[in-house]
Amino acid sequence: MANNNIKTGLVGAGYIAGWHGDAIKATKGVDVAAVCDVSQSSAEVLGEVYGVPAFTSLDDMIAANVCDAVHILTPPQTHKDLAITCLQAGLHTFIEKPFALSHKDAKAIKIAGQKAGRCVGVGHNFLGLPAYNRLKNSHKNGMLGRVSSAEFNWNFPLTPLRAGPFGLWMLREPKNLLLELSPHLFAFAVDLFGAPKILHLELGKPIELSGGGERPQSWRILARAGDVNLTFNLSLVETMDDRSVTVRGSSGIARLNFAADTLVTTIDNTADIVLNPFVFQASHAWQHLREGIVNATRHIASLNRKSAYGLSFGNMVDSFYHSVKTGASIDDRFSGHSAEKVMKAIEDTIALMPNKGIEPVRKTVKARICKPTVLVIGGTGFIGRNLTRALVATGRDVRVLSRGRTGPFTDLGGQVETFSTSLKDPEGLHAAMQGIEAVYHLAKSVDTTWEECLQNDVDVTKAIAQAALDQGVKRFVYTGTIASYDMSDPNCVITEEIGFDTDMSDRNLYARSKAACEDCLTEMHQNDGLPLVIARPGIVVGAGGPLQHWGIGRWQGAGAVKIWGQGRNTLPFVLIDDVSDGLIRMLDVEDAVGQSFNLVGEPMMTARDYFDAIYETLGARIRVHSGAMHGLFLADGVKYGLKRYVLRRRSVTRPSLRDWKSRAHYSPFQIDHPKQVLGWAPEQDRDIFVQKAITEANLFGF
Repeated sequence: MANNNIKTGLVGAGYIAGWHGDAIKATKGVDVAAVCDVSQSSAEVLGEVYGVPAFTSLDDMIAANVCDAVHILTPPQTHKDLAITCLQAGLHTFIEKPFALSHKDAKAIKIAGQKAGRCVGVGHNFLGLPAYNRLKNSHKNGMLGRVSSAEFNWNFPLTPLRAGPFGLWMLREPKNLLLELSPHLFAFAVDLFGAPKILHLELGKPIELSGGGERPQSWRILARAGDVNLTFNLSLVETMDDRSVTVRGSSGIARLNFAADTLVTTIDNTADIVLNPFVFQASHAWQHLREGIVNATRHIASLNRKSAYGLSFGNMVDSFYHSVKTGASIDDRFSGHSAEKVMKAIEDTIALMPNKGIEPVRKTVKARICKPTVLVIGGTGFIGRNLTRALVATGRDVRVLSRGRTGPFTDLGGQVETFSTSLKDPEGLHAAMQGIEAVYHLAKSVDTTWEECLQNDVDVTKAIAQAALDQGVKRFVYTGTIASYDMSDPNCVITEEIGFDTDMSDRNLYARSKAACEDCLTEMHQNDGLPLVIARPGIVVGAGGPLQHWGIGRWQGAGAVKIWGQGRNTLPFVLIDDVSDGLIRMLDVEDAVGQSFNLVGEPMMTARDYFDAIYETLGARIRVHSGAMHGLFLADGVKYGLKRYVLRRRSVTRPSLRDWKSRAHYSPFQIDHPKQVLGWAPEQDRDIFVQKAITEANLFGF
C-alpha cells in the first residue's frame, strides 16, 4: 500500500531542526522526508537521525521531488528568498521565527503563498500551549471582564552576550536581538488584541561585546491595541526566569507562565469580610497545586517528551498540517497574516532604536597585513578568546578557525585573521595551516552518543593532527580536561604521572571522549613525531566566563545550584588569564613537547566559599544545596533504564558512581610539574583571585 503521508523537508540542520523534526514525527500523517543544509556534515548527521536523504542545495532537494512541504530553519536573513523559492515550487512552507527581516518581506512571502495556493505558517510556537488556549478562552468569553492592560515578559539570561559565541546572527546588529526574541511576545499580543501601535522604547543595561560593539540587555516597549495598554519587557542579564503574560481585566487577572505552561487566575470572591482573604489565597493555592500535578503527570507519563516547549511545538505543527491536509484556513496564531502584523510591530520598534538598530559605522583604519604563525581552533570560545588576545599581546599574529567569517576580534586590526572552514574538510584544514608554526586545538563537539563522539570529536582531532603533521607544524597543543581523571578518592593526589583508566566506558561522554583524543594524539606523537603538548585546565573562571558553571554544580537558573557533593572540599579553580599564560608557555618551552600539564590554580576555595564570595562582593545570595552523589547516581540509573528499555534508546550510556563522585573533585591536585617545566605561576593571592574571578568577571551581566 502506498504511503500517502505528507512528506516534509527540513531546510536547515541547526539546533532548532531537532525540535521541528520530532514534532513532525509525532504528527499523524506526516513524515520527515529530507534534510537540506549548506553544511554537508550537518545535513548528513541529521539525515541519519531521521533515516532520510541529505542535500546541500535547496534546488537539488526540490528537483528530487521528495517533499510536499518544507520547514525553513535557516538564519533569518535567508527566510524570504528560500520561502518564495519553495512556494513557487509548489511546497507548503512553514517558517521558523522571525518570519522575515521586515514587514515588506513578510508581506512578499504571504503573497507568494496566496499565488501558489500553498499554506504558509510561522513558528510562533508558544501560542500552541494548552495553558495559553485557556487564557485566550478566558479573555474571549469575558471571564476577565473588560481588559485594560497586559504585560508580556521575557526575562531570561542570554549567556552569549557575555560569554559568546559572538558570531551568532542575533549579535551581529543591535536590532537582531529584537528580531530574534520579541516575536514570542508580539505574537501573544497580536493574537489576543490585534496589531499593536508602538508608542515608546527604552533600552538599558548595555554591554560591550568582545571585539567591540554595544548591545542593550534590557528592552521596555510601551504600546496600545485598541483600548488595551501593552507593556513588553525583555531582560537578558542573569535573572530568574520569568517568561510570562499577564492580562488585567475588571473581573480578574490571568498570569500565564509560558515557559512552564501554567495559568493562574486571580478573581474576586463573594465571601464575607472574614472569609474573603482565606478564600482568595486558597483559590491561588489550589490553582498552583493543580498546575503542578497536571505538569508532573504529563512529564512522567511521557517520560519528559511533553515539556512545555515540546508540547507547544507539537500543537503548532499539528495545527499547520491540519490545514495542509484539509485545505482549511490556517489557525491565525500560526498564519502568514499574523506573522505580517508581528513583523510590523518589530519594525516600528526598531525605528525607535538609535541608528534604527544598525551598528554605527566605525572609522576605517588601514591595518597592516596579518601574517599569522599561530592557529587557534576553537578561538571564539571562552578560553580561545582569551588565549587569542594573550597571544596578540606577545606580538604574535593569530589565525582563528571558525565556522563563520567573522569573530570577536575586530578591534585587533591586522593581528587576527578569521579562517572559515569545517573541521571535517581535509582541504580546508590544510589551507588553514599554511604558514602556521603552532596549532592550539581547543574545540569540542557536542555529542549525545559514543558513536557521535568517535565521529565528531576523536576522528576530527586525528584529522586536525594529521593536517598539522603534513604542514610541518612545530608545536601542537591540545586541551584535554581534568574531568578525565578519577577524582573520586580524597586520599589520592592527582599529578600528571597518574594516568587515566584503561577502560573509560563507565565515564561520562565528555571525559571519555577527551581521553580518547589524548590517546590518539599521544600515539601520533610516538609513531609519527607529532610535536604534541597536552593541557588539562581545571575549573576556569574569570572575565567572559559563565555564572552558571556546570563544573561546580547543577544549576536551576541563576539563583539556585545543587553543587556536586557537600561543597566542603577545595575545588581546582584556575583563572582564565593563568590558563592562557600556561598555554603560551607551552609554545616557548622546548622541553614541553611530549608532556602533559594540569593547569590548576593554587588551592583557594570550596564551592561554598565561592558562592559566599559572590554574595560578599556582589550582594547576590545564590541558594546552594548539597548534591548527594549516591542519590544522583541512583536517579541517573532510573533515567537510564527508562531511556534504554522504555524509549528503546540503545546507544544511551550510564556513568558509574565513581564518575559521579569525580564531578565533585574530591581528589586534590599537586601542580609542581607545570611550575617547574613551564615556569608557570598561577595567582596565589586570594583577594586578587576573588577580584578577577568574581568582582571583575561580570557574572550577572551588569
